[in-house]
Amino acid sequence: MAVASEATTSLCSHCGRDIPSTNIDLHSVHCERNLEKCKICGDMVPKRHAEEHFLNTHASVSCSLCSETMERDILAIHKGENCPQRIVTCEFCEFPLPAIDLAEHQEVCGNRTELCHLCRRYIRLRERYSHENNCENVAAADHIAESSRDVGSAPPEREEARGRGAQRRQPQEFSTRRLIFTIAITGIAVLLGSLFFQKKGENNVVH
Repeated sequence: MAVASEATTSLCSHCGRDIPSTNIDLHSVHCERNLEKCKICGDMVPKRHAEEHFLNTHASVSCSLCSETMERDILAIHKGENCPQRIVTCEFCEFPLPAIDLAEHQEVCGNRTELCHLCRRYIRLRERYSHENNCENVAAADHIAESSRDVGSAPPEREEARGRGAQRRQPQEFSTRRLIFTIAITGIAVLLGSLFFQKKGENNVVH
């Protein structure tokens, strides 16, 4: 039994598309009556919208920033990505300026220096990000090593400070002992004096 082949196609002479052979006659009549091929892009557009298609897509327009002439449909891409006068931002100082001046500006701006808060060195801005990563790793390693040394033994600076503290405490301890000794001697002298005068008074009464 023969199977009707709907996969057999014929080429439309007007739009150039492959159309099922069973529909080619009907398609050709409709296509030639309603569609028109754009002479610039080759797209098939409705005849009643052909002029609109040209004006919105292919009409020449000028960029309001650089005055370059181009087709309207690429104007948005040009302004956003390619126009030399579009405004961009410096990656170092975030100053807005035309794209055409960016390279020269960043060459100067990137050579400015800034103080690193970790190592206290002045670093070029163009090297800032890589330096900060390396500097933070080194600082973390030094902190771990210092913590390990603190657990094992006190550093010489700490021992020296401890010795100075002991020296400062010695005069205070000596002054306290001296005061106690003076008070004791004074108390004994007062007691002996009282006994002496009491005994002398008794002798006077007897005579």
